[in-house]
Amino acid sequence: MTGAAQALPVALLLPGQGSQHRRMAAGLYGHEPVFTEAMDEFFDAAGPEGGPLRDDWLAERPATDIDHVTRSQPLLFAVDHALGRLVLGWGVRPAALLGHSIGELAAATLAGVFAPRDAAGLVLDRIRRLSAAPPGGMLAVAASTAEVAPYLRGDVVVGAVNAPRQTVLAGPDGPLDEVDRALREAGFVCRRVPSLSAFHSPVLEPACRGAAAVFAAARKNPPAVPVHSAYTAAPLTESDIGDPAFWARQPVAPVLFWPALEGLLATGDHLLVEVGPGQGLSQLVRRHPAVRRGSSAVVSLLPARPGPPEADRAAVAAAAERITAAGWPAAPASGDRGRPSRRAAAG
Repeated sequence: MTGAAQALPVALLLPGQGSQHRRMAAGLYGHEPVFTEAMDEFFDAAGPEGGPLRDDWLAERPATDIDHVTRSQPLLFAVDHALGRLVLGWGVRPAALLGHSIGELAAATLAGVFAPRDAAGLVLDRIRRLSAAPPGGMLAVAASTAEVAPYLRGDVVVGAVNAPRQTVLAGPDGPLDEVDRALREAGFVCRRVPSLSAFHSPVLEPACRGAAAVFAAARKNPPAVPVHSAYTAAPLTESDIGDPAFWARQPVAPVLFWPALEGLLATGDHLLVEVGPGQGLSQLVRRHPAVRRGSSAVVSLLPARPGPPEADRAAVAAAAERITAAGWPAAPASGDRGRPSRRAAAG
């Protein structure tokens, strides 16, 4: 293929809670100018909270646990958005965006629904509210929603449908531990998701009260690119975008990632590019029939596991080569991308 007109349409996938890790994508900071600028814009918009967020993001031993809501949520949003900006800076024009959990807010911002500065304020308001919620967690189970249903108890609910046999449960720590033990005894494979909060469960509902007023005050625009919502399993509508309650309830509502992915791929085959830490969404979408038969393809921007800064840069370079080989405009050479910004170099 020789041009974007012949290339598969690109869909950007933006991960959410559970994909975070220490220094996620930090190897790009100061080496990828577009990424660096987007991260600095977020930290600037965060005001007094921006400095501690930046320091903990870059630290080998952050002062606040990266899995705490005050770190995982804003930094996931910022990294997803900045990586999306990086890919757009290569000349890629996505046909669709699909975010998981906080990744949906990052997707909406990339699509122009929210201005980046406004979105930063919305994220910070969200984490202030959620930080006061009772402790809880999330549990990934290799089972269908029907299989886990008999084990749900004590405010433990289905928090995400990631694949036909990949269900995430959420709830208070005590009841979630009981459900975990019962499922393991029944022979199911379970894994705790890195989270100190029961995202996508009613446990967070009291903390989210009042958030709708903040979203109501935020300016919203029609998306420049279709955003396939993991909460409705359909593209965002004008009604969704204009409804403050839709956005305010996202930390409480279940994530329907697999139904949303099926809706996206029902529109045609895509090059699915994961722009976020890890390769969790890439692993999920490789299970889809369109990817298994090779008509759709997957590219991950970052390594599957945390590593040295050089690993982040090598992964981005490899992803750029794959996107170029798929028929999209060539990304800038690594030498052109490698000049540190003044602010990042000073940091």
